[in-house]
Amino acid sequence: MMARPTCTPAFSAILMPALGATLALGLSVNVAGADTARKREVVQNGPVRIDLISEGQGPLIVVLPSRGRDSEDFDDVAAGLARNGFRVLRPQPRGAGASMGPVEGVRMQDLARDVASVIERENAGPAVIAGHAYGNWVARMTATDHPALVRGLVLIAAAAKTFPNELRADVQTSGDLKAPEAERIAALRRGFFKPGHDASVWLKGWAPEANRIQGLAATSTKQAEYWQGGGKPMLDLVPDSDPFKPREKWYESREEFGERVTVKIIPDASHALVPEQPAAIVDAVTEWVRKL
Repeated sequence: MMARPTCTPAFSAILMPALGATLALGLSVNVAGADTARKREVVQNGPVRIDLISEGQGPLIVVLPSRGRDSEDFDDVAAGLARNGFRVLRPQPRGAGASMGPVEGVRMQDLARDVASVIERENAGPAVIAGHAYGNWVARMTATDHPALVRGLVLIAAAAKTFPNELRADVQTSGDLKAPEAERIAALRRGFFKPGHDASVWLKGWAPEANRIQGLAATSTKQAEYWQGGGKPMLDLVPDSDPFKPREKWYESREEFGERVTVKIIPDASHALVPEQPAAIVDAVTEWVRKL
């Protein structure tokens, strides 16, 4: 059993400017007002410090962002799930927000351990883990290594098992804060947003250090180590215009894993999905989790 993480007693405001002096003192912050009871705190698990956003009451759902992204992408989704009677946790990946931890030799198992630690700390039974894009790999790894902590997995715009290499370049360009804005917008439109949707909303929200750490973890971990997702039930939310999972691969997960997978096609969305169709995600996840 892993050591239960605790609130960090002190943390330099220089290292976490987004949270400011209050979190630097190790206190939780109400970031959305009393109505939603959204809180933010830094918790510690050994050498790892995790910037955690939490809200709501009820069955536990943990939400993980896309590669190199901040979990604040899920503000609308988390609020909707909380209104529907769920407890929603958003642990920032190492390198995003105030989250940090060892980098040398980091593997997907280490990132999964970070997620498992916040579930265990909650002491509220197993969780459903919803991972967006790269986040679904971490979700699968968590279910593989810590099956007792996971009820099921939601794959949000999960890429197909194989996809064109040029799409990886679009991910990197999108999150390159030094690249010209026009190049980043073009990459976001190719890789993430359906035509007619505002790709500029993702010019912000990138965490370059998280992107670097996640790249290291991905290259040092074989896909086969996490792909099965611990045999857990899966809800696969597939955008209808995702270049990472074209139409001929929409039902790939169902074909591979059979009846433990539910596939739902989300119209009018691409790989970003979360900012494009937050209400559809809330509805689909709510319906599926209530039937687990």
